[in-house]
This record gives sequence, C-alpha cells and structure tokens, in this order.
Amino acid sequence: MKCWQKIVSVFVLTGSLFTGAALSGAAVCAASDNAVTSKAAVSSGSQTGTSELAKQAEVFLGEKNSAAKSVAVPGFAAEAAVLMNADTGEVLVARNENKRMHPASTTKMVTLLTALKLQGTRLDELATISPYAASMEESNLGVKTTDQLPLQAVAEGMMVASGNDAAVVVAENVSGSVYRFALEMNEVAKEAGATKSHFLNPHGLTEVGHYSTALDLAKIAAYGMNIPMFRDFVGDDFYKVPYENRKPVWVRTTNHFIRSKYEGANGLKTGYTEAAGECLIASATRDGHTLIVVLLNDDNRWVDAPALLDYGFAKLGVTGK
Repeated sequence: MKCWQKIVSVFVLTGSLFTGAALSGAAVCAASDNAVTSKAAVSSGSQTGTSELAKQAEVFLGEKNSAAKSVAVPGFAAEAAVLMNADTGEVLVARNENKRMHPASTTKMVTLLTALKLQGTRLDELATISPYAASMEESNLGVKTTDQLPLQAVAEGMMVASGNDAAVVVAENVSGSVYRFALEMNEVAKEAGATKSHFLNPHGLTEVGHYSTALDLAKIAAYGMNIPMFRDFVGDDFYKVPYENRKPVWVRTTNHFIRSKYEGANGLKTGYTEAAGECLIASATRDGHTLIVVLLNDDNRWVDAPALLDYGFAKLGVTGK
C-alpha cells in the first residue's frame, strides 16, 4: 500500500481530530516518495552510465585487437626465419623454420648455456688456455696461452666479441676437449627443446654435420633468456676483459642491433661464415613482453630484425617499454 493510501485510511477511522496529523503525515510521505523516486532515478542513471562505459570499453578493446590483428607482416630477406613470443613460445612469423642451416656463431649461445650448466659456480676459476685455442681463426677475443683470467670472463668475452678462441677455451676447461663438450652441447640443446640440431664444435665454424634450424635457435634463445647470467652476457654492448697479468682490454659487441639502441633491445647473437651467410638472433622486451627474431642467411639483417620486432609488438598491442 502506498503512503498516501495509508493516510486516507487513518483519516477515515479517526475523524477530524487527526486531520492535522494526517496532513503532516502526507507531507512526510510525499517527501519520502520523492526521495525514493530520486534514488531510483540515480540508480537507473548509474546503471545506464556503467553500461555505456562497459560498451565503450568493449568497442575500444575490439578496435585495438582488430588493429593488432590486421598489422601486415613486413618483407624480409632471410632464407630461414622465426619471430617468437619468448613468453609463450608462440611463433608469430616463420619461413623455412625447420630447414637445416649453418648456424655460424649463433652456436655460441649453446656453448654458454652448456658452460653455465656444467661449470656453475666454478666459472670464477682461472682458465687454462691451450695453444690450439689461442690459434683459432677470427673472430677472436685475443687470448694468449700466458693469460690469466677467470673462465667466466672468457665466456662473457666470447659472447661480446664472438671469440672463437674463447669458445675453445670454454669447451676445453669445462669438458676437457672440444669433442666431449660438443656431446654435452647437444644434450643441453635438447633440454631447451631444440630437437632438430646437431653441434660438433663450440664456435660455429663450418663443419659437415654441424647444423641447426631457425626454430631450434629461437627455442634455445628463449630458454637462455630465463637464465640471469646468460641474459646479462648476451646484452652487453661493451665488456672490459679483466686480465690479471696484463692490462685489461675493452671489447665491443659485434651485434649492431644492440648498438642501434632499438627500444627494449637486450640481445642476442650474431653469426657469419661464407656457408651460413649473415645471421642474427635479436631480442627485445617491451611492457613485460619479450620477442625473439632469428634470421639466417639474411644480408639485410640489421633492417629486417627491427621491422619484424616492430610487427610482433604491434601484433601484441604493445607500444612502449
């Protein structure tokens, strides 16, 4: 029963003695009804406003997702390539991703991972440098048989300067020989999910039976980026080699992608031999998302890598760090 109906009933039953009270009650009820009506209106308006905001948000997100999905894949020159979301393992772009290719110095990613797994905290021990290691052909770190420096420094110098001599030093100190170290490299590669690769040496110089694929190298890179020391070593622009018995030497990365200051750039590794052509594995992190691009036999790698990474971040809807 509405408020005014209650007042009429009271008035009929009690007569004129309660006329004033009834009128007063009517005024109160009128105010009460108005308040209820106003509250309902506000509630309705609030729900309508919330609904409109939700619709606008859905439209915005829909447009954003639609725009991200409609981004065109840029052209690139690589014979084999992969663009991977390192966080999920999703492959965003692929070309000949399972084709056996010469990996050149991108091999050194596996060398570093193997050393980190087998040597662990003993990387701070002084390295022994053999005449064979010191005689390796370029590119080199420049170590000598008389040098005294920790194995960790050799490993970091290997990644920055892409030193073939340093790669052999790492292999010989960790496993005793290049042959035994290569066996371990293949096991570590499998742990990273690389099942279509076979490594015979730690430096990547051309050798029959030494091969990998763009997809395997992307998996290895993504695996390594979860290891702090690996991530630090592959992201260096400069490195000061801490020789203990001669003056320290500064070396600079062979990776022009890192030098380019691409937004979010944090690695990874270059490679080149006549058989492999120009190779690059590049990584970048923006807004918590890490992408890895692998380019094998690509004579336009310094242009293609940023273009593919830009595409990947746009696909994810990421615009900045």
